[in-house]
Amino acid sequence: MSDDFVLDVTRIRDDARRKMAAGPVTDTYGLDKDRVIGILNDVIATEVVCWLRYTRHAISASGIDRAQVSSEFTEHAKEEMQHALRAAERVSQLGGDPDFDPASLPQRSHTDYTTPPDNDLKAMLEHNLLAERIVIASYQEIIRWLGEHDPTTRRLMESILEEEEEHADDLVDLIGV
Repeated sequence: MSDDFVLDVTRIRDDARRKMAAGPVTDTYGLDKDRVIGILNDVIATEVVCWLRYTRHAISASGIDRAQVSSEFTEHAKEEMQHALRAAERVSQLGGDPDFDPASLPQRSHTDYTTPPDNDLKAMLEHNLLAERIVIASYQEIIRWLGEHDPTTRRLMESILEEEEEHADDLVDLIGV
């Protein structure tokens, strides 16, 4: 088996000098950059909607287990906002503009903003678990689509997915299913 790998550092240096204004996106980037930016902006919308829902539920939860559940919702809300900010940073790195426009959040988000009647704690837990399951499935599809074409965005999405799976596990424990 022959090893025919040759790294042409001179060519890489020359290309880098000629295309410095392109920032981190090189000719070897394997996807439609604008499509990736659009998908990440939808991720931002999804994470902001999840942050809003968790925050609202943390504040309005009532019942015997309120303190424990509210604390979990607050923790999840903070993590959801961090996910949005990390996705926004990646959009910026790719040369796009992160989209936090509140007017379009509901249309771009993978999940819904819900307010269960009577601040029903079990319904809040179930709505958040449903949202986490939707996010998990959609992020898995995004990760598969990214494949090896954009390893930086893929790793970002994988790390967010890991936390979303932890959220779902926490909610299952709280619901007791």
